[in-house]
Amino acid sequence: MARLALDQAPPASLPRRFLLSAPLWGVLAGVLLLVDGDVALRTRWQPATLALVHVFTLGVFGNVMFGSVLQFLPAAAGVRVRGGAWLGRPLHAVFNLGVLLLVAGLHEGWRGALRGGAVLLPLAFVVLAAMTVPGLCVAAGQRLLRTGIGAAIGFGVLTALLGGLLALALVDGATLSTVALVDVHASWGVLGWIVLLLASVARIVMPMFQGTAAMPARAQTLWLASVLLMLPAAAWWRWARDDGRWLLATVTVHVALFAGAALWLQWRAPRARRAPLLWSWRSGLIVLALAAVLLAGGTRGAVLAATLGLGIALPLLLTGMALEIVPFIGWIELHRRCGRGLQLPGVQRLLPDGDKLGVLLAQGPLLLLPAAVLCPSPWLARAAGVALICAWLGTWAALRGVRRRAETFVAAMPPRP
Repeated sequence: MARLALDQAPPASLPRRFLLSAPLWGVLAGVLLLVDGDVALRTRWQPATLALVHVFTLGVFGNVMFGSVLQFLPAAAGVRVRGGAWLGRPLHAVFNLGVLLLVAGLHEGWRGALRGGAVLLPLAFVVLAAMTVPGLCVAAGQRLLRTGIGAAIGFGVLTALLGGLLALALVDGATLSTVALVDVHASWGVLGWIVLLLASVARIVMPMFQGTAAMPARAQTLWLASVLLMLPAAAWWRWARDDGRWLLATVTVHVALFAGAALWLQWRAPRARRAPLLWSWRSGLIVLALAAVLLAGGTRGAVLAATLGLGIALPLLLTGMALEIVPFIGWIELHRRCGRGLQLPGVQRLLPDGDKLGVLLAQGPLLLLPAAVLCPSPWLARAAGVALICAWLGTWAALRGVRRRAETFVAAMPPRP
């Protein structure tokens, strides 16, 4: 198990501003469903659908992953993040403004907004890479972990650059002739950026917080090498031969392997920690595996698979991580503010398991999302939108409560002599 280097952790404001922004984008996803009804859940090509997908993949997942990487690398992987103290706030502003412009441009067809998103989002990913990749290259130890995270960040940059090109193509009036590039963009984003980063971080997170064994190095090396070889090759085949079967199979198999391996580690754990994080990940992995199975069915099950994966499975996995990272950040900040010689509240007191369990249970009504896909109805879709708003507001309140409890503790401290 990795040892935490608390003295190397970044300023608390750096990762926290990203992690606290993510639930607000989840609320916006619910608002979009209220506005658009079931139109956003019918086909992948509706403007409302494209906007909703990017609210999840960039607004929710992007913020959690940016914040997690900036906290995880120095504190758990011993990797120096460059310029975090002065680049954090501009990076957060550029990234979230880019997401807002892209979503508005996709939803309303605003060309100026699309141009702005096409510039700002690749810029944000390039800045993240500049802050993290040099440290990943020179750090010692944990080569498999560093390689996986570095590859995920690389795919994130490529996904953002390709997405920028697609946004500019929309400005110029391109239509479905770009479908091959859209498929490549989606596969690199989901498998190369999101799932690859989750699989890499899970090597530390699962043993540390869930009591599982680490994935055998040989198995994870083979999986990682397969992703790095097959994903670009399948993308080229999709573009050059206009045949998406290999790309679809690549995403399906590797996502299913990740979900199955992580579930296998959980069930084999001799002393699994029955904490909300375990149940959040277990539920998310089961739904993710189901989404992969549905994706194997081709376009017929693609919308349902995307709804399960983007609307339920990945939020469960990433929210579970945020519920552990944010109180840890709060505890480090308290430690730095109060110094030695004072009994600090533990991490679990800053965000009790009861609050985490409440956040997890609030995800249950999100099953209305796949129900609205299977039984198209504006009212069912709007009910799913209300469920999204409530679930993500609850998540934001739980994460925000960490700082409130920390401030209450500091206010109650006796004055120093």
